[in-house]
Amino acid sequence: MFLAHTANSRRWALVAGAAVTAGALLTGCSGGDTSSSASGSSDTINYALPANFTPNWILPIGTAAHLNTNNSSISQSLWEPLIAYDGSTGKVGWNKDNSLATAADFAKDSKSVTITLGDRKWSDGKQITSRDVEFWFNLVKANKADWASYSPGKAPDNWTSLKIVDDTHFTLTFDRAYNQQWMLANELSMIRPMPQHVWDKTGDSDAVSDLDRTPAGAKKVWSYLNDAAKKISGYATDPLWKTVSGPYTIKSFSTAGKVNLTANAAYDGGGKANIKNVNLLPFTTTDAEENALRAGTVDYGYINATNLSQESSFTSKGYAVKPWSGWAITYMPYNFNNPAMGAVFKQLYARQAIQMSVDQTTLSKVVFNGTAVPTYGPIPQGQSSSFVSSDQKNNPYPFSTAKAKELLTGHGWTEQSGTMVCTDPGTGDSQCGAGVDKGTKFRMQVLSQSGSTVTDNMMSALQSSFAKTGIEFSIKTAPVNSVLSQSGQCKADDAGCKWQLSFFGTAGSWYFPAYPSGDSLFATGGGSNFGSYTNPAVDKLITQTTTSASDEAVQQYSAALAKDLPVIWLPEPDYQVSVVKKGLDGFAQDSLANFHPAMWKWTTK
Repeated sequence: MFLAHTANSRRWALVAGAAVTAGALLTGCSGGDTSSSASGSSDTINYALPANFTPNWILPIGTAAHLNTNNSSISQSLWEPLIAYDGSTGKVGWNKDNSLATAADFAKDSKSVTITLGDRKWSDGKQITSRDVEFWFNLVKANKADWASYSPGKAPDNWTSLKIVDDTHFTLTFDRAYNQQWMLANELSMIRPMPQHVWDKTGDSDAVSDLDRTPAGAKKVWSYLNDAAKKISGYATDPLWKTVSGPYTIKSFSTAGKVNLTANAAYDGGGKANIKNVNLLPFTTTDAEENALRAGTVDYGYINATNLSQESSFTSKGYAVKPWSGWAITYMPYNFNNPAMGAVFKQLYARQAIQMSVDQTTLSKVVFNGTAVPTYGPIPQGQSSSFVSSDQKNNPYPFSTAKAKELLTGHGWTEQSGTMVCTDPGTGDSQCGAGVDKGTKFRMQVLSQSGSTVTDNMMSALQSSFAKTGIEFSIKTAPVNSVLSQSGQCKADDAGCKWQLSFFGTAGSWYFPAYPSGDSLFATGGGSNFGSYTNPAVDKLITQTTTSASDEAVQQYSAALAKDLPVIWLPEPDYQVSVVKKGLDGFAQDSLANFHPAMWKWTTK
């Protein structure tokens, strides 16, 4: 998925030119009446969304099944964050042009912060006030278990109070002193002021009141808004979604994922839209998207990294090819509560054998055509930083299927007909481990995103590599939104706990905010801890990363998870290889994986 801290949050020839008809494009595009030519207008852009990443959520509060990065980018174009952190200028930082806050003043003891709002209005003319922030705060606090960004002990748990000072000032108090860098970039950036004067109700015909100010009322409002957000066909017509703060409004939004944005004429912020109409076009396959690019029918799209050798076929059509690197990690989460394989996954030696069977160097070079780098732990390694530990950099588990096999046979497994079988159950040092029954076969199944040749090739390569270790690896595919919805946290006796491994990250599984802590991903109960990984020692390290201003805390966390393997680490590719019409400018590729249509502009056309 593109998971991004929004989760946050992806992928990717007929004859070029006139040989590709509109009808041919529509066989691969899931969005309906796609134009058969590029915009051809200085006030319009046709943007090809990454293949098979269909937008399906508009509410500016993410839930676990709706963490597609495209959802976040669209939502932020409609409702600006309190504090917008992005890398759209080429460097990750606070983008005040697209933020509702103008200042964040921390107390000397780092136990509170006072936020100043700009003099801004909603599109219906009402002022944006501290009450709109409180509305978001109350809904998230009362419904935190359903909020995808929630991790126990973190926001909103660690925000002990929100005090409205006046219409443009409020103070958040914390339960302790926090690393200000982490608080600003990772927690305050999640706040999304919402129009309380429109949304604070429980039915379409109900009057707006202060329901959110009681937990019971906030739950009812949450239910109402989430139910409305499930009705994709109503996004363009439902009055709820008409009151926005961002540079765009929704003109149309199809259930197939085609989205038309148009500039918000009432926008009064610093990030005003340069291009009036933005057409976001969904594609079911990377091939269909590349056909559209070759035909010149889109202004901005993506190609597979494997097609970089064909760059000239795109530049000759008036495009520039720009690899887009991301501040991210890529991985496959285990389901530690799966009734069939959970007990096996809980054995560190088993996870070590699995990791040692992944040839990241070859996958990076061959499958990703050199546009990926190996990942050996929880901190991005594609960009230099002071956060990565030496343990993670040096790869604790180098590729060796021979050593992986020895590790399994040394822990009570015997190869039978090519597959490892537990023949010596028990908890001794040379036995299979707690909960692993005699006769258990080392069989794993992954639910993987469909629509990406790169993903398919990587899964096939992993299947071959695992087989050499004696591990069966079967592959089931589905659209990324389905993968996400079927890979949630669960208990062993839950009907939906059948998934074993999940993959949604051909362009990166998780895009971090500026500070790469793991509270959502790997802390016990973390909102995006899909596989229910838990380790008390790691929980303590994660807490230290949020309270200590020293990089040493993050490095210790990096080393611990590089060794403990909460997931299967996989190569981290460039987010996308972008193909952009020459003359479309005004932005840098955001390493946090969002796109920012308001920044785009035509310099020549």
